Formats: sequence, structure tokens, C-alpha cells
Amino acid sequence: MATLVNQTVLGPLGNGIARFYAPAQEQGDIGSYLRASSRLVLIASLVIGIAMVVTIAGLKIASLAGWIAVTCAALVFAVLSGWSSVVSSIQGAARQRSVVALHQGLESWLRFLLAAALLMWWGPRSAIALTGYVLALLIVLASQYFFLGKLAIAGESVPESAQRWQTRIWSFSWPISIFGIFTWMQLASDRWALVLFSTTQEVGLYAVLFQLGYYPISLVSGMVVSFLAPIFYQRSGDASDAGRNAYVNRMSWKIAWWSLAFTLGAFLAAFFFHALLFQLFVAAEYRVVSGLFPWVILAGGVFAASQSLSLGLMSQMKTRNMMSAKIVTAIVGVLLNLAGAHWFGIAGIVYAGVVFSILFFSWILLVFRSEALSS
Repeated sequence: MATLVNQTVLGPLGNGIARFYAPAQEQGDIGSYLRASSRLVLIASLVIGIAMVVTIAGLKIASLAGWIAVTCAALVFAVLSGWSSVVSSIQGAARQRSVVALHQGLESWLRFLLAAALLMWWGPRSAIALTGYVLALLIVLASQYFFLGKLAIAGESVPESAQRWQTRIWSFSWPISIFGIFTWMQLASDRWALVLFSTTQEVGLYAVLFQLGYYPISLVSGMVVSFLAPIFYQRSGDASDAGRNAYVNRMSWKIAWWSLAFTLGAFLAAFFFHALLFQLFVAAEYRVVSGLFPWVILAGGVFAASQSLSLGLMSQMKTRNMMSAKIVTAIVGVLLNLAGAHWFGIAGIVYAGVVFSILFFSWILLVFRSEALSS
């Protein structure tokens, strides 16, 4: 639920808000920009609040009142997580990288520690664990807003200018919100497909593969993108200068190919040493799937390489051009997961992930080349 909210509502807004920090700074209009950003986040939060009320009513009608507490906790966590992400986007765009890193580390530890403490105090219930997550985010948000207030604001907020920034941010963000629905489906479909056609034991085996193979590459690529995004956005400015856009295109190309080269090296290393790696890092009952480990790394690495090309397109305000690639490949990814789980179990899910990543990279590559040539 938290992933759905952040993929479709607050996440896209965070991307749009981060993208327009550099143009607002160049124009000396940070005050209006922040006012527009706050207004958009407030509207998004009200939409999520309405969805929460409708969801609670639906659970009561369906005689599933036992799910209300955990659902409310999950949605509150989703909203707070989205707020935190938006503030991190602004602080990242402002090059406050140490502040962003501090809060990311603080959130990870506080979520774990507070959830564990509450579970020990009140018992093992999902709503209790999520309450710990919510408390952790409230602490992190308080600290984030303290540092956000220290940003140098050049000039006062002008209503007309704020409305203009709001329109530009929304125009950038809504395509991400639309294809976020489909990317959320693809992200969630692997485990659900395994549950539907296989066993929960298979889900556990796949979770280990994902944690050791896909997640570290995703984490590293996410850190690289977070580091580079403010630089790319500043280089592009308002994306009206062909020379500045060309520089971003060249950098995106280089990062994509370096990512692929690193992925190939990691794939080969895992291919020859997967048994040893699993012997070192996981319990004996999970080692039966070590042969799939290289392919999970390949899927994660190819998808990570496509993120640098996506960042290049976003730097040039071309989120609409990404819609077909995102939506179609996500739908294909869901179908591949269902078919793979049905016929081949966990191996089918892993190979479906490889096919999806290659398909997505190829499509984004074609869009990127087409846009680079046209500009």
C-alpha cells in the first residue's frame, strides 16, 4: 500500500519538485517554488485521506473490520513516507547531501528499533509494527523540516509565480503518476504470482535471492541517481538550451554503459562463485536456489542501467515520452511473472525479471536515442 501511494501520488510529485528546484534557484524565486510545492503536497495528502475513508468504509461493508487498524497504519505510514521523500528531494536538489544521508540512515535504524520495541511491549501484531514505523517517520520529519527551514530563500512568495510553478510541476509529474500505477503492479506481481501458483516457501527462497542479488544493485543505483539528479537538473536548467541538454545526454550514455559493464562483471563473478557466496551469507535451507543468483543480478543491473537513461529524459522535461515504455513493459512484466510462476515456479519469476529488464532497457534506449537526435 505504501509503495502504491508513493508510486502514484507523492513519489511523482517529489520527482517534479526536485526537478524544478534548479530553475527556481536560477530565477531567484525559491519562495514561490516552495509555496507551490507545499500546496501540491497538501492536495495529494487530502486525496490520500479521502482514499483512506473510502477504504475503511469498504472494509466495514465487507465485514473485514479486523483489517482497519493495519490499513490505517499503512496509509499513514505511506503519507509520512511520501512527505519525507519530498523533503529529501528538495534537500537533495539543494545539494544538502549530508543532511539527506543522515536522515536516510536515521529512518532505517529508527524504524527497526521502534518497531521492535513496540512489538516487545504490546505483542506481535502488524498494526503495532507499523505504528513503530510511523513514530520513526515523525521523528525524522521533525528533523528534516528543521534543516529545511535553514535553506536560504531568495525573495518572497508571489501568488502568480507560485501558481506558475505549480502548473509546471504538475505537468512534469502527472505522467509519472499514470505509469506509476503500472510499475507498482509489476513490482508487486512477482511475490503474488508465486503465492498464487506455488508455495510460501518459494516466496521465501525468492526473497533471499532478491535481497542478495537485486536489492544491493537497486540500492547502489538509487544512490547514484540521487547523487546525479541534482547535477543533471542544474546542468539542464529549464531544458531550453540545446547545448546543456547535449551534455546531460552524453553523461547519461556514459553512466548507462558503465552500469552495463559493471553488471556483466558482477554476473560473471556470481555465475562462477554463487555456491560459495550462498555458503557464506545464507542458511543451508536457502542454498538450493544459488544457481539463480547470477540471473537476479543481471535483471537488477540492466534495469539500473536504464535508470540513467530515464534520468536523462527527466532532466529534459520529457516524462510524457517515457509513458509508453513504462506502461507497456510493466504490463508485459506482470504477464511474464504470472506465466513464469505458473509453469516454472521461482525460476520462471527470475527469468521473467531478466526479460522484463532487457525489454525495458531496450525501449528506453530507443526513446532516448530518438529524443537525443531530435534535439
